[in-house]
Amino acid sequence: MTILVTGGAGYIGSHTCVELLNEGYEIVVVDNFSNSSPESLKRVSEITGRTFKSYDVDLLNKKDLDTVFFENHIEAVIHFAGLKAVGESVAEPLWYYKNNVIGTVNLCEIMEKYQVKNLVFSSSATVYGAANVPIPEDAKLAAANPYGRTKHIIEEVLLDLHHSDPEWSIAILRYFNPIGAHQSGHIGEDPTGVPNNLLPYISQVAAGKLERLNVFGNDYPTKDGTGVRDYIHVVDLAAGHLRALQKVQSSSSICTYNLGTGKGYSVIDMVEAFEKSSGQTIPYSILERRPGDVPICFADVSKARDELGWTAKRGIEKMCEDTWRWQQNNPNGYEETSSIPDGTRTPVLSQAKAFFMPLSEG
Repeated sequence: MTILVTGGAGYIGSHTCVELLNEGYEIVVVDNFSNSSPESLKRVSEITGRTFKSYDVDLLNKKDLDTVFFENHIEAVIHFAGLKAVGESVAEPLWYYKNNVIGTVNLCEIMEKYQVKNLVFSSSATVYGAANVPIPEDAKLAAANPYGRTKHIIEEVLLDLHHSDPEWSIAILRYFNPIGAHQSGHIGEDPTGVPNNLLPYISQVAAGKLERLNVFGNDYPTKDGTGVRDYIHVVDLAAGHLRALQKVQSSSSICTYNLGTGKGYSVIDMVEAFEKSSGQTIPYSILERRPGDVPICFADVSKARDELGWTAKRGIEKMCEDTWRWQQNNPNGYEETSSIPDGTRTPVLSQAKAFFMPLSEG
């Protein structure tokens, strides 16, 4: 069974590729590498001992996307590809709507052409806005930024698609704050420039790449005054995608699931956990609150537990430990050469040209 993974070279996508390959699936990856590196796919191959095809293709290019389906017998799609920086979406909303929404419509049109109607969609908890916690899937949706609204719009498109043709089987996954890395330290989160997310920022402070952490607000109604979020280990999140894939393959429906731990941790909780895991001191400064931040946000994960048989297994200590291992092993992210003995790198070929990720020789 061959699964197409769009955005498979990205942070969550690469970890999901590892889980798919380890479970015996065949995969094809599509990525335009605008916010990821082909090096991550080489390392997926090294971790799993498996080869697979990858295409340098943008979802806005329907002709090249069609070629991927024509050349492969794809049976289901896990769709990660999309722009994801909240601040950037505020500055460049049209770019986000074009890339995320139109890209997804293009994908669905090509899927329909080839009668591939099983889809797992990577959505986000940003669709909720300020909701009462723990947040259930039927909470009112109120995305507060263009990025979140693109996810909400895509969810509505997929609902309409299923209602027009019940053969479409779709799982919409809303996840909260993915952190951590593969336990090998070989793949992890590789942000471009200064990290937007908390744990990559903390890890770079611990490594001495950044001077200190800025904590935005310490007067929230929480135990230490800092914001509380639901952090989930990326490997647990990847496992949730496999359970969702099994769900869409076994029934024709459209379902939405929260993927999180169902627990909230404050910024200070995360700082202290990382200091314990790394043995490093994390200096931080308290700044004013950021507009739009909510005090507390964590998931009701009972639906995923009951219907998918999935729960998160890794706690914040493991999340911090694996993040620190990734940071130490890859101080410059994927910019460094692979661990393949001869240090060679697989070049990205031209659009719509497939290349196989090579196995490690050692």
